[in-house]
Amino acid sequence: MDFDAYRRCDATALAEAVAAGRVTPDRLLDLALARLQVVQPRLNPVCRLLEGQARAQVAAGVKPGPLAGVPGLIKDVTQDYAGVPTSYGSRALASLPPPRQHAHTVRRLLAAGWVVFGKTNTPELGLKGVTDPAAFGRTSNPWDPSRTPGGSSGGSAAAVAAGVVPMAASSDGGGSIRIPAACCGLVGLKPSRGRVSAGPAQGEVWFGACTDGVISRSVRDTALALDVLSGPEPGDPFALPQPATPFLARMRAPLKRLRIAWSADSPIGEPVHDEARLAVERSVELLRRLGHQVEPAKPDLDGRALAHSYLHIYFGQVAATIRQATAQGARLRDFEPLTRLIGTLGRATSAEAMTLALLRGNEDNRALGALHARYDLYLTPTLASPPVLHGTGDPPALQLAMLDLLRATGLITLLKRAGLLEGVIRKMANDSLRHVPFTQLANLTGTPAISLPLHWTADGLPLGVQFHAPAGGEGLLLQLAAELEEAQPWFNRVPPELA
Repeated sequence: MDFDAYRRCDATALAEAVAAGRVTPDRLLDLALARLQVVQPRLNPVCRLLEGQARAQVAAGVKPGPLAGVPGLIKDVTQDYAGVPTSYGSRALASLPPPRQHAHTVRRLLAAGWVVFGKTNTPELGLKGVTDPAAFGRTSNPWDPSRTPGGSSGGSAAAVAAGVVPMAASSDGGGSIRIPAACCGLVGLKPSRGRVSAGPAQGEVWFGACTDGVISRSVRDTALALDVLSGPEPGDPFALPQPATPFLARMRAPLKRLRIAWSADSPIGEPVHDEARLAVERSVELLRRLGHQVEPAKPDLDGRALAHSYLHIYFGQVAATIRQATAQGARLRDFEPLTRLIGTLGRATSAEAMTLALLRGNEDNRALGALHARYDLYLTPTLASPPVLHGTGDPPALQLAMLDLLRATGLITLLKRAGLLEGVIRKMANDSLRHVPFTQLANLTGTPAISLPLHWTADGLPLGVQFHAPAGGEGLLLQLAAELEEAQPWFNRVPPELA
C-alpha cells in the first residue's frame, strides 16, 4: 500500500485490509509517520511523538479487534497514556509525574487494536476554540495554514484533514470536537454525558460538560469508535445504559422521515457570517429533498445567560486545575498569562455564583427538552464564521499584560468584587464566544451533537453544520449523518495543497 491508497481508506477500511492480509500494521505505521514528517513542519498537529511505544505494540502483535493495526493519535488532554506526561498543552502540567495507567478511552482503543503513535496539540488546558499553546506552538488549518483548525482538538483535526491518520481521538467541553471538525471538513460527534467514561483519573470533567470522542473523515468510523469507547466503568458518576443495537448497526438501519427544527441566529446576539447562514440554508434544502420536515424553530432559552453560566463554570474549573497542579509541584509562572488571569477570576467567583450557574442548566435542559418534544433534531451552524485567521479574538497584548499585573498584585480580585471588572469579563467572553456561540448548549445540557461537513465557502474553506439530539440520541444522529454523507459525499474532498 502506498500513501495514495492509504489516503483513500478510512479506519474501517484499513482494519479490513489488515484483517485480509493486504497490508501489515507496520506498513501502515510507516505511512502515517512518513506523512506526519511531511506535514508537521507546516501544520504542527502533534505535540508528542510515541513512535517507540507504537513500534513495540506492533512488534508484540496488535490485538485483534475492529481497529486492529490502524494507526491513531490521542489528544494531550485527559487521554492519559501510561508513563507519558499528559501536559494539557501546558509547560506547567508537562512537568508533573506521568500517569501510571491508561485512561479508559486509551485502554479501550488499544484493546481494539489501534496503534497509538502520538499525542495531538491543544491550547493550554483545552480552553480555547483555537490551538495555540505557548508550550508547543500553534497548529494550522490544512485548508489554509494562515487560519486556525479550531480547538481545543485542533491538532487531532489537522492531522486527520492532512491525511496523517483517518481518525483521531478528541474531547469536547464546549465544542472542542465539533469546532475543529467544522473548521477542517470532518465529522465530529460529541457523545451524551455518561456515554464515555472519563476515568480512572477523573470521575467527571467540568461537571460532566466534557466528554471524549473522535474526529474522523467518515460517519462509519465515528460510529465504530463510539461502539469501542462507550460503556460505563466502575465508579463513573454518570452512566448511560448501552443501546440494544450497536451504533454501527444502528447507523446502517433505515431512517424514518424526521421533523427537524433549524435556526442560524447566534444565541448570544452577535452577527453570523453569511457563509454560516448559507451552510444551514443549503442543509435545510438537502434535508427537504430527502423527505424530512424542516421548520424554523429554536429552544426558548436565554443564550447570553447560558454563555455567562458556562464562563463561570469555566473560570472555576481553571482555578481548581491550577490549585491541584501547583499542589503537585507545578509552578504558577509556567502557566500562560491568560490562564493565570482566568484562574484568578475563578478564585474570585463565589460558591453562590457557581451554584447558580450550575442550576441554570436545568432551565436550559427544560427548554431544549421542550423543543425535542416537537422535533427529532435541531440544526444550527457549528461556527458563526468560517475558520478565523490566527490571532483573531486574542486579548490585546497590552491589555493582557495589565490584567496579569493586576492579578499578580492582588488588585484584580478587589476590582472584581467591586464590580469594576465585569465589563472586561463581558468583553473577554464576547470575544471568545462570538465565533463559536452554538456549541456550549450541548455541553451544559449533556446532550449529543454532531458537526457534519456539508458546506465549503466561496473561498474553498470547510464550514460544518451541527445537529442536536436528545440525551442518548447518538444513534439517530449517526443514521441521519450516514444518509447525508451518501447524498452529498465529502470523503474525497481534501486540502488542495496537501492532496
